[in-house]
Amino acid sequence: MAKSAAKKKSGNVKVIKGKRLVDGNGGEIINNPIIVIKDDRIKEVGVKGKVKIPAGAEVIDASKYTLMPGMFDLHVHIAAFNPITWNNYRVSIFEVSRGLQSYYTLFHAQLCFEMGFTTLRDQGRMLPTGQNTVEMVALKDAIDNGVLAGPRLIVCGRAVITNSHLDLTLPRAHVRVADDLVADGPWDLRRATREQLRHGADFIKTSASGGGGTDKEEPDVRNMTQEELDAIVDECHAFHAQCAVHCFTTESHRMCVRAGVDTIEHIVFTDDETIKMIEDAQIPVIPTLLHRTDHAIEVRRKCGTPEFILKKMKKIQPYTYESFKKFHQSGVKLAMGTDTGLDPEFGENANELALYVDLGMTPMEAIVTATKNAAEAVRLDKDLGTIEKGKIADILAIDGSPDRDITVLQKKDNIKMVMKAGGVFIDRFSDTPRYVVHPAPPPWKKLDDL
Repeated sequence: MAKSAAKKKSGNVKVIKGKRLVDGNGGEIINNPIIVIKDDRIKEVGVKGKVKIPAGAEVIDASKYTLMPGMFDLHVHIAAFNPITWNNYRVSIFEVSRGLQSYYTLFHAQLCFEMGFTTLRDQGRMLPTGQNTVEMVALKDAIDNGVLAGPRLIVCGRAVITNSHLDLTLPRAHVRVADDLVADGPWDLRRATREQLRHGADFIKTSASGGGGTDKEEPDVRNMTQEELDAIVDECHAFHAQCAVHCFTTESHRMCVRAGVDTIEHIVFTDDETIKMIEDAQIPVIPTLLHRTDHAIEVRRKCGTPEFILKKMKKIQPYTYESFKKFHQSGVKLAMGTDTGLDPEFGENANELALYVDLGMTPMEAIVTATKNAAEAVRLDKDLGTIEKGKIADILAIDGSPDRDITVLQKKDNIKMVMKAGGVFIDRFSDTPRYVVHPAPPPWKKLDDL
């Protein structure tokens, strides 16, 4: 990293030669693209024969591959105790130290980074000892400062009421050690929001309805009053931060529209009138379909999830898929998010895009959800989301044509290069390969087997 930083100071120039370019805007494919990068920004985008290659530039010959923007996943839980590291996540919540879990959080983020996800919006973590906001901000800073290699992180703080979905994500709701896990009433929630922003959170998450992954709680349970939600959103906007809201029901969606939230998380139950309200309000929606699949349910079963939750996840599955089709057909802006945490496993994020295609999107539309739409949803579109002059150089080289077959993004061997901010972190095709996670690591041990 020190060598890379030294090059940047002297005016580092790179040129990428590609076979095809999917620029993230959803338009025409560019054949034989040439991308010129100076430091961390794209200086020029054109085609072979029309773009002059600067003298002394480092040339990256990816002429066998499709170039596309680095992808976003706007709904992940990288601090989750997932099946890679624990047999039973419910036990892990009470046994793992916060320090150790921070190392696993980095590991989970790097698994996604290896698969072309250069930006992750983490949705936070509830522990009996408190939220993990401070640890997540520390990890974000370490990555941003070049101490560690990993994706760009957008860090969450939570504003949570007593007995809400987010409160009940702890296996036993009555086991709480920290005093600041929950708040109630508009002014207490304003205080909680301010406190999380003071810790360094980039945005605040809250919940307006019940959910699918908690004990003895149905999705239609109201999680806060309109006045409480209005207070949280108002505080976020006062401090130039965003507010993301967990929603499963039509009423919670309507509460979000009335409050003016920034993103609606999850697609489960809906109706045409509510969809029209969301479309008119121009609020992006994050589908998180992968979390509802049979595969996800099976992963949950293997890591100790109660049967009650598994049945609930299966029950809402068809509603989720049908609602997604309605949202897509309506023209609501959809931005990719998976809800990766306990399930599916980290690095499988691109499987979400295949679900979108199965349910009616074209492969190109699915790509846009993870690039342009995602960047716009989190207000980073001036710098990220598409491959255009002046933007930060987050660029992937893909073996295959994801605009024709979205499933090529699911295989690690197809992700030939991952560039973030002009630096090549993953290289699987040159004579000097690079990686973040070791390509042949020893077997990962389950912590509850030790």
